[in-house]
Amino acid sequence: MIKGLSKFFTAIVQKFLPDPLVFAMILTLIMFVSGIIFTGHTPIDMIGFWGKSFWNLLAFGMQMALILVTGSALASSPPVKRILEKIASLPKTPAQAIMLVTFAAAVANIVNWGFGLIVGALLAKEVAKKVPRTDYRLLIASAYIGFMTWHGGLSGSVPLLAATKGNPMEKAIGLIPLSQTIFAPYNIFITVALIVILPLMTRMMMPKDEDVVEIDPALLAADAIAATSTDTAIEKTFAVRVENSRVIAWLIGILGISYMVCYFMNNGTMDVNAVNMIMFFAGIILHGSPLSYMQAVVNGAKGTAGIMVQFPFYAGIQGMMDLSGLGGMITSGFVSISNVHTFPVLAFLSSGLINFFVPSGGGHWVVQGPFIMPAAQALGADMGKAAMAIAYGEAWMNMAQPFWALPALAIAGLKVRDIMGFCVTTLIVGALIFGVGLALF
Repeated sequence: MIKGLSKFFTAIVQKFLPDPLVFAMILTLIMFVSGIIFTGHTPIDMIGFWGKSFWNLLAFGMQMALILVTGSALASSPPVKRILEKIASLPKTPAQAIMLVTFAAAVANIVNWGFGLIVGALLAKEVAKKVPRTDYRLLIASAYIGFMTWHGGLSGSVPLLAATKGNPMEKAIGLIPLSQTIFAPYNIFITVALIVILPLMTRMMMPKDEDVVEIDPALLAADAIAATSTDTAIEKTFAVRVENSRVIAWLIGILGISYMVCYFMNNGTMDVNAVNMIMFFAGIILHGSPLSYMQAVVNGAKGTAGIMVQFPFYAGIQGMMDLSGLGGMITSGFVSISNVHTFPVLAFLSSGLINFFVPSGGGHWVVQGPFIMPAAQALGADMGKAAMAIAYGEAWMNMAQPFWALPALAIAGLKVRDIMGFCVTTLIVGALIFGVGLALF
Protein backbone atom coordinates (compact mmCIF):
# COMPACT_ATOMS: atom_id res chain seq x y z
CA MET A 1 0.00 0.00 0.00
CA ILE A 2 2.74 2.47 1.00
CA LYS A 3 4.72 1.67 -2.14
CA GLY A 4 1.63 2.21 -4.27
CA LEU A 5 0.86 5.53 -2.58
CA SER A 6 4.43 6.79 -3.01
CA LYS A 7 4.42 5.79 -6.67
CA PHE A 8 1.08 7.57 -7.18
CA PHE A 9 2.17 10.77 -5.43
CA THR A 10 5.56 10.73 -7.16
CA ALA A 11 3.84 10.57 -10.55
CA ILE A 12 1.47 13.40 -9.59
CA VAL A 13 4.27 15.59 -8.25
CA GLN A 14 6.48 14.97 -11.28
CA LYS A 15 3.68 16.23 -13.55
CA PHE A 16 2.18 19.09 -11.58
CA LEU A 17 4.54 20.46 -8.91
CA PRO A 18 6.40 23.48 -10.29
CA ASP A 19 9.85 24.71 -9.34
CA PRO A 20 9.94 26.00 -5.71
CA LEU A 21 10.28 29.60 -6.91
CA VAL A 22 7.11 29.27 -9.01
CA PHE A 23 5.40 27.53 -6.06
CA ALA A 24 6.28 30.51 -3.83
CA MET A 25 4.94 32.92 -6.46
CA ILE A 26 1.66 30.98 -6.72
CA LEU A 27 1.27 30.99 -2.93
CA THR A 28 1.91 34.74 -2.98
CA LEU A 29 -0.97 35.27 -5.41
CA ILE A 30 -3.26 32.95 -3.41
CA MET A 31 -2.52 34.86 -0.22
CA PHE A 32 -3.01 38.22 -1.96
CA VAL A 33 -6.45 37.26 -3.30
CA SER A 34 -7.48 35.53 -0.05
CA GLY A 35 -6.65 38.60 1.97
CA ILE A 36 -8.90 40.74 -0.23
CA ILE A 37 -11.79 38.26 -0.22
CA PHE A 38 -11.81 37.13 3.41
CA THR A 39 -10.43 40.05 5.43
CA GLY A 40 -11.93 43.05 3.65
CA HIS A 41 -8.58 44.64 2.93
CA THR A 42 -8.10 46.48 -0.36
CA PRO A 43 -5.57 45.42 -2.99
CA ILE A 44 -3.48 48.45 -2.01
CA ASP A 45 -3.50 47.24 1.62
CA MET A 46 -2.35 43.75 0.61
CA ILE A 47 0.37 45.16 -1.63
CA GLY A 48 1.53 47.25 1.31
CA PHE A 49 1.60 44.24 3.66
CA TRP A 50 3.54 42.27 1.07
CA GLY A 51 6.09 44.93 0.23
CA LYS A 52 6.59 45.94 3.86
CA SER A 53 7.44 42.35 4.79
CA PHE A 54 9.33 41.29 1.67
CA TRP A 55 12.78 41.74 3.22
CA ASN A 56 11.91 40.61 6.75
CA LEU A 57 13.78 37.32 6.37
CA LEU A 58 17.09 38.74 5.16
CA ALA A 59 18.92 37.84 8.37
CA PHE A 60 17.17 34.48 8.52
CA GLY A 61 17.96 33.81 4.86
CA MET A 62 21.62 34.52 5.53
CA GLN A 63 21.51 32.10 8.45
CA MET A 64 20.02 29.41 6.22
CA ALA A 65 22.61 30.04 3.51
CA LEU A 66 25.36 29.73 6.10
CA ILE A 67 23.88 26.47 7.37
CA LEU A 68 24.23 25.10 3.86
CA VAL A 69 27.67 26.56 3.21
CA THR A 70 29.27 25.81 6.58
CA GLY A 71 27.66 22.38 6.73
CA SER A 72 28.89 21.49 3.26
CA ALA A 73 32.36 22.82 4.01
CA LEU A 74 32.56 20.90 7.27
CA ALA A 75 31.38 17.68 5.65
CA SER A 76 33.91 18.02 2.83
CA SER A 77 36.82 18.15 5.30
CA PRO A 78 38.94 14.97 5.25
CA PRO A 79 38.07 13.77 8.81
CA VAL A 80 34.31 14.21 8.42
CA LYS A 81 34.32 12.66 4.96
CA ARG A 82 36.04 9.61 6.42
CA ILE A 83 33.38 9.30 9.14
CA LEU A 84 30.53 9.67 6.65
CA GLU A 85 32.17 7.14 4.35
CA LYS A 86 32.47 4.63 7.20
CA ILE A 87 28.83 5.05 8.17
CA ALA A 88 27.81 4.88 4.50
CA SER A 89 29.68 1.56 4.22
CA LEU A 90 27.50 -0.10 6.87
CA PRO A 91 24.44 -0.94 4.71
CA LYS A 92 24.86 -3.77 2.24
CA THR A 93 21.49 -3.65 0.51
CA PRO A 94 19.29 -0.81 -0.80
CA ALA A 95 16.72 -1.50 1.93
CA GLN A 96 19.36 -1.17 4.64
CA ALA A 97 20.65 2.00 2.98
CA ILE A 98 17.24 3.67 2.95
CA MET A 99 16.53 2.75 6.58
CA LEU A 100 19.97 3.88 7.78
CA VAL A 101 19.65 7.32 6.18
CA THR A 102 16.13 7.84 7.58
CA PHE A 103 17.13 6.74 11.08
CA ALA A 104 20.34 8.79 11.13
CA ALA A 105 18.58 11.91 9.86
CA ALA A 106 15.75 11.55 12.41
CA VAL A 107 18.21 11.22 15.31
CA ALA A 108 20.44 14.04 14.05
CA ASN A 109 17.46 16.38 13.77
CA ILE A 110 16.53 15.67 17.38
CA VAL A 111 19.98 16.90 18.39
CA ASN A 112 19.76 19.98 16.17
CA TRP A 113 17.69 20.67 13.08
CA GLY A 114 20.40 22.55 11.16
CA PHE A 115 22.94 19.83 11.79
CA GLY A 116 20.46 17.09 10.93
CA LEU A 117 19.23 18.70 7.73
CA ILE A 118 22.75 18.98 6.28
CA VAL A 119 24.27 15.78 7.64
CA GLY A 120 21.29 13.74 6.50
CA ALA A 121 21.64 14.93 2.91
CA LEU A 122 25.41 14.42 2.90
CA LEU A 123 25.11 10.93 4.34
CA ALA A 124 22.45 10.07 1.74
CA LYS A 125 24.80 11.18 -1.02
CA GLU A 126 27.64 9.06 0.37
CA VAL A 127 25.37 6.03 0.71
CA ALA A 128 24.28 6.45 -2.91
CA LYS A 129 27.91 6.09 -3.94
CA LYS A 130 28.46 2.97 -1.84
CA VAL A 131 25.30 0.92 -2.35
CA PRO A 132 24.40 0.23 -5.99
CA ARG A 133 20.80 -0.04 -7.17
CA THR A 134 19.60 2.29 -4.41
CA ASP A 135 17.09 4.89 -5.55
CA TYR A 136 18.86 8.23 -5.14
CA ARG A 137 15.61 10.20 -5.02
CA LEU A 138 14.31 8.12 -2.12
CA LEU A 139 17.63 8.40 -0.29
CA ILE A 140 17.49 12.19 -0.36
CA ALA A 141 13.77 12.12 0.46
CA SER A 142 14.57 9.86 3.44
CA ALA A 143 17.06 12.41 4.71
CA TYR A 144 14.40 15.12 4.49
CA ILE A 145 11.72 12.87 6.01
CA GLY A 146 13.96 12.54 9.08
CA PHE A 147 13.47 16.30 9.48
CA MET A 148 9.98 15.56 10.83
CA THR A 149 11.45 14.94 14.30
CA TRP A 150 13.05 18.37 14.68
CA HIS A 151 10.33 20.26 16.54
CA GLY A 152 10.16 17.63 19.26
CA GLY A 153 13.92 17.75 19.70
CA LEU A 154 16.41 19.90 21.57
CA SER A 155 16.33 22.74 19.02
CA GLY A 156 12.56 22.98 18.56
CA SER A 157 11.89 26.71 18.21
CA VAL A 158 8.32 26.77 19.58
CA PRO A 159 9.05 24.95 22.89
CA LEU A 160 12.29 26.88 23.34
CA LEU A 161 10.56 30.20 22.68
CA ALA A 162 7.66 29.30 24.98
CA ALA A 163 10.15 28.70 27.79
CA THR A 164 12.20 31.86 27.12
CA LYS A 165 11.66 35.10 29.01
CA GLY A 166 10.55 37.99 26.82
CA ASN A 167 8.88 35.85 24.15
CA PRO A 168 5.75 37.43 22.56
CA MET A 169 3.33 35.26 24.57
CA GLU A 170 4.89 35.58 28.05
CA LYS A 171 2.62 38.43 29.22
CA ALA A 172 -0.53 36.65 28.08
CA ILE A 173 0.09 33.10 29.30
CA GLY A 174 3.41 33.10 31.17
CA LEU A 175 6.28 30.73 30.47
CA ILE A 176 5.85 27.05 29.59
CA PRO A 177 8.74 24.94 30.99
CA LEU A 178 10.41 22.32 28.82
CA SER A 179 9.13 19.63 31.20
CA GLN A 180 5.67 20.29 29.73
CA THR A 181 6.82 20.26 26.09
CA ILE A 182 10.07 18.61 24.93
CA PHE A 183 10.41 16.33 27.97
CA ALA A 184 6.71 15.56 28.39
CA PRO A 185 5.56 11.91 27.98
CA TYR A 186 3.46 12.62 24.88
CA ASN A 187 6.44 14.23 23.08
CA ILE A 188 8.74 11.36 24.03
CA PHE A 189 6.15 8.92 22.67
CA ILE A 190 5.76 10.84 19.39
CA THR A 191 9.50 11.30 18.90
CA VAL A 192 10.36 7.65 19.58
CA ALA A 193 7.49 6.52 17.33
CA LEU A 194 8.84 8.67 14.50
CA ILE A 195 12.36 7.27 14.93
CA VAL A 196 11.05 3.70 14.79
CA ILE A 197 8.31 4.00 12.18
CA LEU A 198 9.81 6.40 9.62
CA PRO A 199 12.67 4.03 8.59
CA LEU A 200 10.18 1.19 8.16
CA MET A 201 7.92 3.43 6.11
CA THR A 202 10.67 4.64 3.75
CA ARG A 203 11.74 1.04 3.25
CA MET A 204 8.19 0.23 2.13
CA MET A 205 8.33 3.10 -0.38
CA MET A 206 11.25 1.57 -2.29
CA PRO A 207 10.43 1.49 -6.01
CA LYS A 208 10.61 -1.65 -8.13
CA ASP A 209 13.99 -2.48 -9.65
CA GLU A 210 12.96 -1.23 -13.07
CA ASP A 211 11.91 2.13 -11.59
CA VAL A 212 15.08 2.77 -9.57
CA VAL A 213 16.92 6.02 -10.34
CA GLU A 214 20.56 5.84 -9.25
CA ILE A 215 22.83 8.80 -8.53
CA ASP A 216 23.81 10.77 -11.61
CA PRO A 217 27.47 10.04 -12.57
CA ALA A 218 27.84 13.76 -13.25
CA LEU A 219 27.34 14.42 -9.52
CA LEU A 220 30.08 11.93 -8.69
CA ALA A 221 32.40 13.65 -11.15
CA ALA A 222 31.57 17.06 -9.65
CA ASP A 223 32.38 15.75 -6.16
CA ALA A 224 35.69 14.42 -7.39
CA ILE A 225 36.58 17.82 -8.84
CA ALA A 226 35.50 19.61 -5.66
CA ALA A 227 37.65 17.30 -3.56
CA THR A 228 40.77 18.07 -5.60
CA SER A 229 43.32 19.91 -3.49
CA THR A 230 45.31 22.93 -4.57
CA ASP A 231 48.01 22.41 -7.13
CA THR A 232 51.16 21.30 -5.30
CA ALA A 233 53.31 22.25 -8.26
CA ILE A 234 52.86 26.02 -7.84
CA GLU A 235 55.69 28.09 -6.43
CA LYS A 236 55.78 28.17 -2.62
CA THR A 237 55.80 31.93 -2.26
CA PHE A 238 55.10 33.70 1.03
CA ALA A 239 51.49 34.29 -0.04
CA VAL A 240 50.97 30.62 -0.88
CA ARG A 241 52.47 29.50 2.42
CA VAL A 242 50.23 31.84 4.37
CA GLU A 243 47.14 30.70 2.43
CA ASN A 244 47.94 27.10 3.31
CA SER A 245 49.11 27.75 6.87
CA ARG A 246 47.88 25.21 9.40
CA VAL A 247 48.94 27.49 12.24
CA ILE A 248 46.62 30.32 11.13
CA ALA A 249 43.72 27.94 10.57
CA TRP A 250 44.14 26.29 13.96
CA LEU A 251 44.60 29.54 15.90
CA ILE A 252 41.46 31.10 14.37
CA GLY A 253 39.55 27.87 14.84
CA ILE A 254 40.58 27.62 18.49
CA LEU A 255 39.46 31.22 19.05
CA GLY A 256 36.02 30.44 17.69
CA ILE A 257 35.59 27.17 19.57
CA SER A 258 36.84 28.77 22.79
CA TYR A 259 34.17 31.42 22.48
CA MET A 260 31.48 28.76 22.03
CA VAL A 261 32.68 26.94 25.15
CA CYS A 262 32.37 30.19 27.14
CA TYR A 263 28.98 30.83 25.51
CA PHE A 264 27.53 27.53 26.67
CA MET A 265 29.13 27.83 30.11
CA ASN A 266 27.20 31.09 30.47
CA ASN A 267 23.92 29.29 29.68
CA GLY A 268 23.84 30.13 25.99
CA THR A 269 21.22 28.26 23.99
CA MET A 270 21.74 26.07 20.94
CA ASP A 271 20.23 28.21 18.19
CA VAL A 272 20.92 28.73 14.49
CA ASN A 273 23.79 31.11 15.11
CA ALA A 274 25.41 28.70 17.55
CA VAL A 275 25.17 25.85 15.04
CA ASN A 276 26.67 27.98 12.28
CA MET A 277 29.51 29.17 14.47
CA ILE A 278 30.40 25.64 15.56
CA MET A 279 30.35 24.36 11.98
CA PHE A 280 32.24 27.44 10.74
CA PHE A 281 35.24 27.14 13.05
CA ALA A 282 35.24 23.35 13.23
CA GLY A 283 35.41 23.37 9.42
CA ILE A 284 38.41 25.71 9.44
CA ILE A 285 40.24 23.47 11.91
CA LEU A 286 39.44 20.24 10.07
CA HIS A 287 40.36 21.62 6.64
CA GLY A 288 43.70 22.67 8.05
CA SER A 289 44.27 25.79 5.96
CA PRO A 290 42.45 29.02 5.07
CA LEU A 291 42.64 28.33 1.33
CA SER A 292 41.29 24.80 1.58
CA TYR A 293 38.36 26.03 3.66
CA MET A 294 37.63 28.87 1.25
CA GLN A 295 37.53 26.47 -1.68
CA ALA A 296 35.05 24.30 0.22
CA VAL A 297 32.91 27.38 0.94
CA VAL A 298 32.90 28.35 -2.75
CA ASN A 299 31.71 24.86 -3.67
CA GLY A 300 28.97 24.98 -1.03
CA ALA A 301 27.82 28.49 -1.96
CA LYS A 302 26.76 27.31 -5.42
CA GLY A 303 23.67 25.75 -3.87
CA THR A 304 22.38 28.89 -2.12
CA ALA A 305 20.65 30.49 -5.12
CA GLY A 306 17.24 29.04 -4.26
CA ILE A 307 17.45 30.26 -0.68
CA MET A 308 18.44 33.78 -1.72
CA VAL A 309 15.61 34.17 -4.23
CA GLN A 310 12.75 32.36 -2.50
CA PHE A 311 13.02 33.50 1.11
CA PRO A 312 11.86 37.07 0.32
CA PHE A 313 8.67 35.67 -1.23
CA TYR A 314 7.94 33.65 1.91
CA ALA A 315 8.60 36.74 4.02
CA GLY A 316 6.02 38.60 1.95
CA ILE A 317 3.53 35.73 2.30
CA GLN A 318 4.05 35.64 6.06
CA GLY A 319 3.56 39.41 6.25
CA MET A 320 0.29 39.31 4.29
CA MET A 321 -1.08 36.52 6.47
CA ASP A 322 -0.06 38.19 9.71
CA LEU A 323 -0.87 41.85 8.97
CA SER A 324 -4.15 41.15 7.18
CA GLY A 325 -5.41 39.00 10.05
CA LEU A 326 -6.02 36.01 7.81
CA GLY A 327 -3.80 33.78 9.94
CA GLY A 328 -5.87 34.63 12.99
CA MET A 329 -9.10 33.93 11.12
CA ILE A 330 -7.94 30.48 10.06
CA THR A 331 -6.78 29.59 13.55
CA SER A 332 -9.91 31.00 15.19
CA GLY A 333 -12.06 28.94 12.83
CA PHE A 334 -10.43 25.74 14.04
CA VAL A 335 -10.60 26.85 17.66
CA SER A 336 -14.33 27.67 17.44
CA ILE A 337 -15.25 24.06 16.65
CA SER A 338 -13.06 22.44 19.29
CA ASN A 339 -13.36 21.41 22.92
CA VAL A 340 -10.79 20.56 25.59
CA HIS A 341 -10.35 17.05 24.15
CA THR A 342 -10.22 17.84 20.43
CA PHE A 343 -8.37 21.13 20.79
CA PRO A 344 -4.76 19.81 20.43
CA VAL A 345 -5.56 17.85 17.26
CA LEU A 346 -7.43 20.76 15.65
CA ALA A 347 -4.65 23.17 16.61
CA PHE A 348 -2.23 20.74 14.97
CA LEU A 349 -4.27 20.72 11.74
CA SER A 350 -4.56 24.50 11.67
CA SER A 351 -0.81 24.79 12.11
CA GLY A 352 -0.30 22.42 9.19
CA LEU A 353 -2.52 24.55 6.97
CA ILE A 354 -0.77 27.79 7.93
CA ASN A 355 2.63 26.17 7.31
CA PHE A 356 1.96 26.37 3.58
CA PHE A 357 2.17 30.14 3.91
CA VAL A 358 4.45 30.55 6.96
CA PRO A 359 7.02 27.71 6.79
CA SER A 360 8.85 28.72 9.96
CA GLY A 361 8.61 27.40 13.51
CA GLY A 362 9.31 30.78 15.07
CA GLY A 363 6.92 32.40 12.61
CA HIS A 364 4.18 30.00 13.74
CA TRP A 365 4.60 31.10 17.34
CA VAL A 366 4.18 34.73 16.24
CA VAL A 367 1.19 34.08 13.93
CA GLN A 368 -0.63 31.35 15.86
CA GLY A 369 0.47 31.82 19.45
CA PRO A 370 -1.80 34.83 20.12
CA PHE A 371 -4.86 32.79 19.03
CA ILE A 372 -4.08 29.20 20.03
CA MET A 373 -2.63 29.77 23.50
CA PRO A 374 -5.34 32.04 25.01
CA ALA A 375 -7.97 29.67 23.58
CA ALA A 376 -6.22 26.70 25.19
CA GLN A 377 -6.13 28.60 28.46
CA ALA A 378 -9.87 29.45 28.25
CA LEU A 379 -10.78 25.83 27.45
CA GLY A 380 -8.62 24.46 30.24
CA ALA A 381 -6.49 22.50 27.76
CA ASP A 382 -2.89 21.45 28.43
CA MET A 383 -0.80 24.54 27.64
CA GLY A 384 2.34 22.59 26.84
CA LYS A 385 0.46 20.30 24.49
CA ALA A 386 -1.17 23.31 22.80
CA ALA A 387 2.25 24.84 22.15
CA MET A 388 3.57 21.54 20.80
CA ALA A 389 0.48 21.13 18.59
CA ILE A 390 1.61 24.32 16.83
CA ALA A 391 5.12 22.88 16.56
CA TYR A 392 4.00 19.46 15.30
CA GLY A 393 1.78 20.96 12.61
CA GLU A 394 4.75 22.89 11.23
CA ALA A 395 7.05 19.85 11.29
CA TRP A 396 4.37 17.63 9.73
CA MET A 397 3.40 19.90 6.84
CA ASN A 398 7.05 20.47 5.93
CA MET A 399 6.66 17.20 4.06
CA ALA A 400 4.40 18.97 1.55
CA GLN A 401 6.12 22.38 1.70
CA PRO A 402 9.46 22.42 -0.21
CA PHE A 403 10.83 25.45 1.67
CA TRP A 404 13.12 23.51 4.04
CA ALA A 405 14.11 20.94 1.43
CA LEU A 406 16.13 23.55 -0.47
CA PRO A 407 19.45 23.06 1.39
CA ALA A 408 19.24 19.27 1.08
CA LEU A 409 18.30 19.49 -2.61
CA ALA A 410 21.18 21.88 -3.27
CA ILE A 411 23.61 19.38 -1.77
CA ALA A 412 22.00 16.47 -3.63
CA GLY A 413 21.76 18.14 -7.03
CA LEU A 414 18.07 17.25 -7.33
CA LYS A 415 14.85 19.18 -7.92
CA VAL A 416 11.97 19.37 -5.48
CA ARG A 417 9.70 17.26 -7.69
CA ASP A 418 12.22 14.40 -7.44
CA ILE A 419 11.52 13.84 -3.74
CA MET A 420 8.16 15.37 -2.86
CA GLY A 421 6.10 12.35 -3.92
CA PHE A 422 7.79 10.30 -1.20
CA CYS A 423 7.46 13.14 1.29
CA VAL A 424 3.75 13.66 0.64
CA THR A 425 3.18 9.96 1.34
CA THR A 426 4.80 10.53 4.72
CA LEU A 427 2.05 13.02 5.60
CA ILE A 428 -0.43 10.16 6.04
CA VAL A 429 1.73 8.16 8.45
CA GLY A 430 2.92 11.30 10.21
CA ALA A 431 -0.63 12.50 10.83
CA LEU A 432 -1.45 9.19 12.55
CA ILE A 433 1.61 9.37 14.81
CA PHE A 434 1.09 12.99 15.83
CA GLY A 435 -2.67 12.51 16.18
CA VAL A 436 -2.36 9.46 18.41
CA GLY A 437 0.25 11.15 20.61
CA LEU A 438 -1.84 14.31 21.05
CA ALA A 439 -5.14 12.47 21.58
CA LEU A 440 -4.11 9.66 23.93
CA PHE A 441 -1.74 11.36 26.38
